[in-house]
Amino acid sequence: MARRARRPRKNAKPKHPARFVVRRILATLAALAIAGVLASVGAVALLRYVDPPVTAMMLQQQIPVRSQAHVWVGRDAISQAAAHAVIAAEDQRFLAHNGFDFQSIEKAVAAYRAGGRLRGASTISQQVAKNLFLWPGRSFVRKGIEAYFTLLIESLWPKERILEVYLNVAELGEGVFGVEAAARKYFGISARELDDEQAALLAAVLPNPKRYRVDRPSDFVEGRKRRILAQMRSLRADGHYRELEW
Repeated sequence: MARRARRPRKNAKPKHPARFVVRRILATLAALAIAGVLASVGAVALLRYVDPPVTAMMLQQQIPVRSQAHVWVGRDAISQAAAHAVIAAEDQRFLAHNGFDFQSIEKAVAAYRAGGRLRGASTISQQVAKNLFLWPGRSFVRKGIEAYFTLLIESLWPKERILEVYLNVAELGEGVFGVEAAARKYFGISARELDDEQAALLAAVLPNPKRYRVDRPSDFVEGRKRRILAQMRSLRADGHYRELEW
């Protein structure tokens, strides 16, 4: 007598439910990670050609975005002095490194171990990543994400685009973002008209634009401006800016 074939039970539970759940979680996390990578790469690639109307840093200010001073201008509308000043002030190896200045990091660590204060060694590329995409903080997670975006920016943008974006999004006073808005507010001119003295003064407040003032510069800011001017002259004499198409 032929045996009747067993019908598969409906809604049969997996033999190892815990293992099944773990696999589902891992698959979901993997899908989210892939989506995140694709979205971030796409965003950075797009911003090579499209100017961002707002940045993460601007959104986190106490002053609402609509009340902030910010005017985007292209590279051809920013003086060469402004480009030279921020490189001299913030990242003299900008044209040589790939996003991270390990020489400056080593010097900062050595100075700290010798008893000095711990000073920052962020490159212009890192600052662009932070301003565009991130939140304030010093956690390892945030630093890791900053490093990831820095690598993307350096891989997908030319140096001139990185510097153009930086000069348009850097905070240069309370609620003042970019050199065009700063030039208009503090000097009554456009960013194209900034000379060495004015550009160096703007660059002098970059480390802490909420504390240091362009309109009422302290002795510290004036001293920093003079040092930046001296560095600009020295770097020009050495042909340092020759590779920069500005």
